[in-house]
Amino acid sequence: MCGRYYMDSEVVREIEKILEQKNGEEKREDLCQESFWSKEIYPTNKVPVLLGNGKKLCLQFLRWGFPIKKHLENKGSCQVIFNARCETGLEKPMFRESILHNPMAIPARWFYEWNRNKEKNMFYREDQAILFMAGCGRLFGNEMRFVILTTKANASVEPVHHRMPLLLDKEDVFQWILDKRKTEKILNKRPDLLERKTDYEQMQLF
Repeated sequence: MCGRYYMDSEVVREIEKILEQKNGEEKREDLCQESFWSKEIYPTNKVPVLLGNGKKLCLQFLRWGFPIKKHLENKGSCQVIFNARCETGLEKPMFRESILHNPMAIPARWFYEWNRNKEKNMFYREDQAILFMAGCGRLFGNEMRFVILTTKANASVEPVHHRMPLLLDKEDVFQWILDKRKTEKILNKRPDLLERKTDYEQMQLF
């Protein structure tokens, strides 16, 4: 599963590059000035995600997590569903339409998983500054929210947890969001291997 991830200025720069290369967009001031950069992201936080706008990618700030139905009327509640299994996503009514019509990519510097001893581990790629996690969105009232899709852990994550985010390569991002013919293929994708650091090692890494 994925219940927390991290964003920093490297992620911001990569998002700007992608939007500039693909859409010819200039830097977005709201993206540069957001106060939460270089911090951990939790469910219910409002964060930048990439999604489709016609034949282009666009960036929007959306809230992470589908609210649980019985808590929808309770404005003080923050209980949400923040992950969906990619293996069964197209079979479940809650996620099927979201995957088919509102696919998204969630940028992160790294994500966290905890082992059975509740030790915190971070997973990242050494060869690139950013990870893209596959996600999908759905309207709740007038608010679009998203969940992160998860898959079976690969060899680098399995010693810590049996699930992990469904990770997209850069070329996958455009296909996932803009080409519905690639949806099932990407849902069955096996994520590339990652580097791992513990919470203590993380403090020494950056």
